[in-house]
Amino acid sequence: MSSETLPYSLLDLAPVPEGLAVSQALQNVADLAAHAEALGYRRFWLAEHHNMEGIASAATSVLIGHVLGKTSKIRVGSGGIMLPNHAPLQIAEQFGTLAELYGPRVDLGLGRAPGTDGMTMRALRRGMQDEDQFPQDVVELMGFLGDRQPGQPIIAQPGMNSHVPVWMLGSSLYGAQLAAMLGLPYAFASHFAPAALEQAIEIYRRSFRPSASLERPHFMLAINVFAGEDDAEGHYLRSSALQQFANLRLGTPGKLPRPVENVEEVLPRAILPSVKSQLAITAVGGPATVARELQALVDRFEPDEVILTGQIHDHAKRKRSFEIAAEAMQRIAAPVAA
Repeated sequence: MSSETLPYSLLDLAPVPEGLAVSQALQNVADLAAHAEALGYRRFWLAEHHNMEGIASAATSVLIGHVLGKTSKIRVGSGGIMLPNHAPLQIAEQFGTLAELYGPRVDLGLGRAPGTDGMTMRALRRGMQDEDQFPQDVVELMGFLGDRQPGQPIIAQPGMNSHVPVWMLGSSLYGAQLAAMLGLPYAFASHFAPAALEQAIEIYRRSFRPSASLERPHFMLAINVFAGEDDAEGHYLRSSALQQFANLRLGTPGKLPRPVENVEEVLPRAILPSVKSQLAITAVGGPATVARELQALVDRFEPDEVILTGQIHDHAKRKRSFEIAAEAMQRIAAPVAA
């Protein structure tokens, strides 16, 4: 058994709970980041979403800069930037600027999904090409962040020579294959799309090609955590996320709902099993139960790092949930290198 503990990070979707203004939700992001830093979380990532009343991280790079300014040690980055919504040069300039301002603790996670609905995607990508150029765009972006080449006609300033670490994100086998081909660390969106998780891990590790930035595969597992003082409170806190995912499926998205004692009485019976299946990679309950379930997930999937997330309505309860999770993670050993 390794003497080192498994690295653990935090993914924040900047939730806007019912009854709360966006301005307060954004203040909560910075407060949670400082809390995560004190609890030993390695990274604090924010995700790009658009046209969602309950998520306030649409201007992801701007919010990352805000969090970097409110912290001092924790790595801060994107989990992720949906690259097809942007020109690679612009993202290189944005993250290059962040690196110049805050030093080498900026991460750039990239995704291929739009992070929104089809109509909003078209509004975001107005004037851009329709065909999928994601692999080429990733390579182009990495080039803008790397060393300046002789005769290079276009540079990212800031950006060039910054070598901001790039991660590949995914919820399907596509991202696993691309991460392996480019020799990038890989984070799977198992917190909401666990169906292809095991196959994606196998493909990524089997097909991985070492690169200048990474010698061996590095896989990050995303886990939902809803931790309370006892099992009943953990399940009570989770009811907000269950309602939010159900509302999204029903075409009625909105702010993060308040928790309820019995979610089965609130949601249509037909949709609840599929929502729970979607959130299957979850640890929920009191401290002992959450510790046991986190350990079981780590034992099953053998990640090199985990990233925890959890949509909880009450900010103080959310901070406490991540505190309980951190205490559990500090007792989980990292895998022994082969």
